[in-house]
Amino acid sequence: MRTSLLFCLLPSIVFAASPYPEKTPATLGNKLLDRYFAEQTREIASTNGVGHIESADDWKAKAPEYRRQMFEMLGLDPLPEKTPLQAVKTGEVKGEGYVVEKMHFQSMPGLYVTANLYLPAKVEKPLPTILYVCGHANIMKDGVSLGNKAGYEHHGVWFAKHGYACLIIDTVQLGEIRGEHHGTYSKGRFWWWSRGYTPAGLEAWSCIRALDYLETRKEVDKTRFCVTGRSGGGAYSWWITALDERIKVSAPTAGVTDMQNQVIDGCVEGHCDCMFFVNTYRWDFERMVALAAPRPLLIVNTDKDTIFPIDGVFRIYQNVRKIYSLLGAEDKIGLQVAEGPHKDLQPLNMGAFHWFERHLKGADPMQVIDEGAKKTIEPASLRVFTELPKDQLNTKIDETFVTLAKTPAPATNEADWKKQNDAWMKALKEKVFAGWPKEIASVNPQKENSAEVDGIRMTAYDFESQSPYRLRLYIVHRDGLRPQDLELVALNVLDEPGWDEFCAAYHSRFGKLIEVFPGAAKDDTAFEQEKKMFTTFKWGMAYICPRGVGPTAWTGSEKAQTQRLRRFYLLGQTLDGMRVWDIRRTLQTIRAVPGFEETPLWIQAHRDMAVDSLYASLFEDGVKRLDLHDMPLTHNGTVEGDAKAVGPAMLNVLKNLDIPQAAAMAAMRGRVVIYSDKKDAWDYPASITKNLGKEKQFQIREPVKPEAAK
Repeated sequence: MRTSLLFCLLPSIVFAASPYPEKTPATLGNKLLDRYFAEQTREIASTNGVGHIESADDWKAKAPEYRRQMFEMLGLDPLPEKTPLQAVKTGEVKGEGYVVEKMHFQSMPGLYVTANLYLPAKVEKPLPTILYVCGHANIMKDGVSLGNKAGYEHHGVWFAKHGYACLIIDTVQLGEIRGEHHGTYSKGRFWWWSRGYTPAGLEAWSCIRALDYLETRKEVDKTRFCVTGRSGGGAYSWWITALDERIKVSAPTAGVTDMQNQVIDGCVEGHCDCMFFVNTYRWDFERMVALAAPRPLLIVNTDKDTIFPIDGVFRIYQNVRKIYSLLGAEDKIGLQVAEGPHKDLQPLNMGAFHWFERHLKGADPMQVIDEGAKKTIEPASLRVFTELPKDQLNTKIDETFVTLAKTPAPATNEADWKKQNDAWMKALKEKVFAGWPKEIASVNPQKENSAEVDGIRMTAYDFESQSPYRLRLYIVHRDGLRPQDLELVALNVLDEPGWDEFCAAYHSRFGKLIEVFPGAAKDDTAFEQEKKMFTTFKWGMAYICPRGVGPTAWTGSEKAQTQRLRRFYLLGQTLDGMRVWDIRRTLQTIRAVPGFEETPLWIQAHRDMAVDSLYASLFEDGVKRLDLHDMPLTHNGTVEGDAKAVGPAMLNVLKNLDIPQAAAMAAMRGRVVIYSDKKDAWDYPASITKNLGKEKQFQIREPVKPEAAK
């Protein structure tokens, strides 16, 4: 049994009958989650696409702010400093009618971008220029990465032989210096979300700096930049088109589909993290696509692409075409569809080639292109480095690319503290928890049942936290006590281990009310301990399982769980961010139960739920005390040491504050007791409360050993 309230205010645990008709919690949890994702996706599609745009003036007024938001969601606001590129040519390859320069530049000091620049053999005047961004081509030889640029050399050759300059740049993950795109996809780096980091932003920055480099070349006509690329390169084509109006013509290939495909249909499971921005503003992807308007845009896709399904691509095309129509530029948007799967197919390429010929060279729309892109260059000959630079940051750039918030000096007066607290609260509302429902509906708790066992009364209430989640709240106290007789009610926020202990302590006593799932343990000692607490103190204890815990838990492999977490992220949320909402709604529910309107409220939780409870307390008045056990020290996954020190993912939180700062905010509202053997980690809230004469409101205690609670 977890630590007893007799020692540190952890109360008893009760599980009443499920508020849902399904008997198998796993089945229920999976169904509820699917319904939730569908409802949220449809809400975003109906409100955060471009369907609400009514006129050209309306779009022109909103587009600049959308573009700024795009920079922010890619981790590029503020924009990194444009330091010297340090461009270096390391060799060249000559072919029939073209030459390839092997080169690299640094998009920021130590962040190397390896590239090949394709030029016609003879350049007599500045050329229209293609930025080609690569998809996920894993080109290796003898254990050495040649960069994914080597997998797309045939595109560069075609452009050079047809009178273009073409710069093909490697990505960080599959370049000659291997970085990482799969942080949340398979590496468990969910702290990327807390940092507001996505490798999509890294690739967008490479594109911006690539254009900066091209502007230095005399062979290039910098008034005629355009971009193309497929798959991952298609996505990066979208990023640079949306962000940088130096791009005059765009033909992204197989790089976008809508939220319905990604979240409801599950296409997110086929994509690494480089395909998505941090969706702080809860966009559907058509809004990003529309930022190309009114520049020439060709959306290119195959009809049997399983990770960019044609139905979603077509929905985006139809909606964005309306924006082009409002701007009087409907002739500048096109849709090229070829038969086939998700592959680099010649029919797709020919459509893009034709588009560039028309819009960069003024070619006749009836022009026939009779030569496709053919692979002719030995991949190894395109390698830029013979030895990788020792000062490279590519392999760990995820740790520094997005700047963390600096911890301000502890406030020494009330005015400074109020200013800092207000700024943090604003950031939490607008950047971290923007995925919460915009309107707070009444909870209207419904009393389901009540029972008495051995002088202990348990009552179950159901309430809606957020559709489709109806959660169950359990309130327990000594039988015969009215709510107004209680000295306090303590809310226990349960995680899965807590839920298991909850069931073990009570199911054998409350058999008429408690639905126990197969394999539930039994702990009579724990029940007797909790009974002693209730008979000794006039305390009321409340218990809640936020979504995904206990009755609403979902099942599946670790991989399946990861992909569910990524769906939350696409919706501009995190699972724990929404659990914070559930805790808020639980506190509101307790207050709505007759008799508990004025009863002092306390909260106790363990591990990640301690962090979730901490944030929830900042948004609800009247929480008198927090008892937080085994609480992580930071949201930052780059800290060294025990992995347990890293807390749950909260969108963008580290761009504003960390867990110790949140603890300081809570301690200035009520008493906070943290059970930790790492006292120094909590110096910040200790200093704040001391400086402002409220040191009694913050306390660090030694963790309570399990044997001490028996």
